[in-house]
Amino acid sequence: MTDKAPVDAVDAIADQWFAVRPDLDTAPMAVFGRIYRISKAMGDAMEKAYARYGISRGEFDVVATLRRSGSPYTLSPRQLSATLMLTTGGMTGRLDKLEKAGLLRRSPDPDDRRGLRVTITDRGLALIDEAVAAGLEVQREALTGLDEAEIATLTGLLRKVMAGTP
Repeated sequence: MTDKAPVDAVDAIADQWFAVRPDLDTAPMAVFGRIYRISKAMGDAMEKAYARYGISRGEFDVVATLRRSGSPYTLSPRQLSATLMLTTGGMTGRLDKLEKAGLLRRSPDPDDRRGLRVTITDRGLALIDEAVAAGLEVQREALTGLDEAEIATLTGLLRKVMAGTP
């Protein structure tokens, strides 16, 4: 692959593949290997940041989805499941825990006798506003090696890659 020493673990892996299979183009591996490793590291960092608020990343996602839906911060369990790409069973477990913690409440849907509405509580609203700020700070720290133009370029490039993924 290159004559220089590996810069990171992904370079080392690509160099090893080049040594045994020089016919392969490992450029995609270099991109997605880094995306995967960054995702894993940031997922762990976000989990740690949200743990200070007594919630997991998955629970954060539920409360954050309600918060960003705007006032009155109410969605159906089906809307939450679709937004978060969760099964109804997975959603029920998260809702049970968050309701028990007083961060949201479930109530009958006034427009559908069989339906429910999930609403963030005042306690949940205060918690999510703090947690989202803490999470953004962790993300901001991870980008300290980039200037604003580089962040904009990276964002645009990743958007293009995401548009092309299956």
